[in-house]
Amino acid sequence: MQRQRKQLILGPISPAAGGALYQQIVDRLKREVSEGRLNPGAALPSFRQLAEDLLVSVITVKRAYEELERDGIIFRRQGLGTFVAEQGQDRSRETKLAAAKDLLREGFREAAEAGLKPAAIHDLVREILKENK
Repeated sequence: MQRQRKQLILGPISPAAGGALYQQIVDRLKREVSEGRLNPGAALPSFRQLAEDLLVSVITVKRAYEELERDGIIFRRQGLGTFVAEQGQDRSRETKLAAAKDLLREGFREAAEAGLKPAAIHDLVREILKENK
């Protein structure tokens, strides 16, 4: 009897894209969990399988899984595999929210350094929000 292969679609992982390969995997898996495409208890591919699917090293996938496990988004069970944690969606959203806050702080700092006053920054935020509706 052949075991069913877990297929995970994360999109291309590339050295040409921003960030380390393992971080690209972390970010994409966090997005899949936070947006509900990977539900709590969902089985993830093995290190080897995901490495083969993404054309990266097993060490790269192992590092990504270890970071996700430290963040409480996934968990591993010896002999059974790797799974999305029950609180994975909440933890993923928390980490994404923290990253968004950091990016906004950086953007506000850049805008202030460019000479924009708080009212102009506020207008810029409104403009960007309208663009993303």
